[in-house]
Amino acid sequence: MPSDLKRVSRALLSVSDKSGLVDFARALSERGIELVSTGGTHKTLSEAGLPVKDVSELTGFPEMMDGRVKTLHPSVHGGLLGIRENPEHQAAMLAHGIQPIDLLVVNLYPFEATVAAGKPYDDCIENIDIGGPAMIRAAAKNHGDVAVVVDGADYASVLDDLAQHDGSVTYTLRRRLAQKAYARTAAYDAAISNWFAAEIGEATPPFRALGGSIAEVLRYGENPHQSAAFYRTPEQRPGVATARQVQGKQLSYNNINDTDAAYEAVAEFLPERSAAIVIVKHANPCGVAEGASLREAYEKALRCDPVSAFGGIVAMNRPLDAEAAKAITEIFTEVIIAPDATEEAIAIVAAKKNLRLLLAGGLPDPRQEGLTLRTVAGGFLAQNRDNAVIDAMDLKVVTKRAPTDRELEDLRFAFRVAKHVKSNAIVYARDLATVGVGAGQMSRVDSSRIAAWKAAEAAKAAGLSETLAKGSVVASDAFFPFADGLLAAAEAGATAVIQPGGSMRDDEVIKAADEAGLAMVFTGYRHFRH
Repeated sequence: MPSDLKRVSRALLSVSDKSGLVDFARALSERGIELVSTGGTHKTLSEAGLPVKDVSELTGFPEMMDGRVKTLHPSVHGGLLGIRENPEHQAAMLAHGIQPIDLLVVNLYPFEATVAAGKPYDDCIENIDIGGPAMIRAAAKNHGDVAVVVDGADYASVLDDLAQHDGSVTYTLRRRLAQKAYARTAAYDAAISNWFAAEIGEATPPFRALGGSIAEVLRYGENPHQSAAFYRTPEQRPGVATARQVQGKQLSYNNINDTDAAYEAVAEFLPERSAAIVIVKHANPCGVAEGASLREAYEKALRCDPVSAFGGIVAMNRPLDAEAAKAITEIFTEVIIAPDATEEAIAIVAAKKNLRLLLAGGLPDPRQEGLTLRTVAGGFLAQNRDNAVIDAMDLKVVTKRAPTDRELEDLRFAFRVAKHVKSNAIVYARDLATVGVGAGQMSRVDSSRIAAWKAAEAAKAAGLSETLAKGSVVASDAFFPFADGLLAAAEAGATAVIQPGGSMRDDEVIKAADEAGLAMVFTGYRHFRH
C-alpha cells in the first residue's frame, strides 16, 4: 500500500467555478507549493498577484483550437500518472523531462448549468469538458501519490491536512478525494449521455447512466435501520430538490418522498384557474380540493379524511397566505410545501417550530418530459414520466346519458387526482373535492368499497347524516375489468364515472352503467402508479 503521507510540491489548477480559488491558491503558494494553471484560471491567479506558471511551460505547446487542446499531453498526464516509487516510471519521467504533479484541482466546464439555462445545442457541446475528466481520472487512479480536488468544498480539508502534516496529505484523504472524483466524472458523463439521448429522441438507449450530487445525508431511510441520503439530479424541476426550507426539523426520507408526491399532484391544478390543496399520507392523496381561496380548498380537502390528514403533508399551487396558514396549523402537520409564502404566513407557521415549511420557487409542469426510475434485483426500470393530462384528452361519452356540466367538471377533477393515487385507484369527488379515496388494493372492487366507506366516515366526522358519496362522481385509474367495481360505486351514490376504457368487457360495463342510470366517459389513457 502507498505510504500514508505524500508531500505536495506542485499543484495544477484549472477550474471553471473560481469560488474560493484565490484564497486556496494563495495558501498553497505560501507553503512553497509551485502553482501551474491554464487559461482563465491562470489569468485569475496572476491578477491576484500569485506566482503561477502557464501549463504551456510544462508541455511546450500553446493552448489551441479555442482551448480544446491544452492539457492532453504526456507532460501533464505523465506528471499525474507516474508512480513515484516505481523505478521505471521515474526513469521515464527523467528521460522526458516530466515533472510530477502532486495536487490536481479541477472542476469541470458547466455542462449541466448550460443545459439547464436552455442554451443552444452548439453551446452545450462546447461545454463538454474533455481535458478535465481525463486529468481527474488520471490523478484519481494514481491517488497513491496524487490528491485530486473536484469540489471547492474540499479546499479546507486539503489545507487542514497540509497544516497538520507539514505540507503533506494523508492517504485517507487522497483516497476519499479519488472516490469523489470518479463519482463526479460519472455524474458528468451521465448528464451528457442523457442529454444526448433526449436530443436524438432515444427513449431506450443501450446504456443508461445515472448521476446526482448529494443534497444531504438523512437520519435514516424508510426505517431506522436503513441508511439513506438525498441526491439532486441535473433535471431542473421545481419541487423538494429546489425548495428552500424556511423552518422546521430536517426532512426525513419519508417526508421527502411524501412531499414530492403531494407537490406533483397539486401541480395538476393551474393556479390561475383556482386555488388547490393536496394532503398526502404515505405517498397517497387523502384529501384534494379546489376552491376560491387556499383556505377554502384546504377545508374541503381536510373534510375528505381528517383522520389520515393528521401528520400529513400539505401542498398548494399558490403562495401560502395567512388565512391558509392559520387553518393548516390547527392540526399536526409534518410538511407544508408551496411555490412561495407571504411574510405573515411564514410568521404564523413559525409558531410550530417542528413544522417544515418548504418554498419551491415554482410549480413543476405536469406535461414536462422526464424519467422515473425504480430499482429491481440486478437492475433498474426506467420510463418516461406520466405526463398525460386530462385537459389534452379526447373524452368519449359511452353511455346513453351524457354527464351534466357539473358532473363533467368533477370527472376531470377526479381523474387528475386518480393519476396520483396508488393502483388500484378509485376516487370519489364532488364539487371539486375528493370525498373518498381507495388506494393500493389488489382488487378494484375493494378500492371502490374502501373509497365509499371513507366517504361515509367523512360524513360522520362532519356531522352529516348522508354519505359524501351521494351525488358524487368516480374516477378509476384503469378500466373496470368487470361491472362489479362500477356497480359498487353506483350503490355508494355516484352518478357518473370516468375511466380509461379498453377492457374486453367494456360492452358489459357500459350496459351495467346504462342500467344503473350512470353517465360514463372514457379517456383512452391509463394512470397506473404502483
